[in-house]
Amino acid sequence: MPNPKWRHSKRRKRARRTHDTAAMPTLTVCPVTGERHVMHRAYKIDGNLYYRGQLLIPSREAASAAEA
Repeated sequence: MPNPKWRHSKRRKRARRTHDTAAMPTLTVCPVTGERHVMHRAYKIDGNLYYRGQLLIPSREAASAAEA
């Protein structure tokens, strides 16, 4: 790998590194369950899988009770 021909200043190095920090994920509160979750991601509560406030996949216990 090639090496730099000239040394970069401390200011230039630090200016480049200012954007290297990890951003905090955007959290929101579910209007149905009241739980906090990451936006645009499915989330589990008590075995149930929710997305955008709607139940996608019920828990196994709830599914087996509904069948019986």
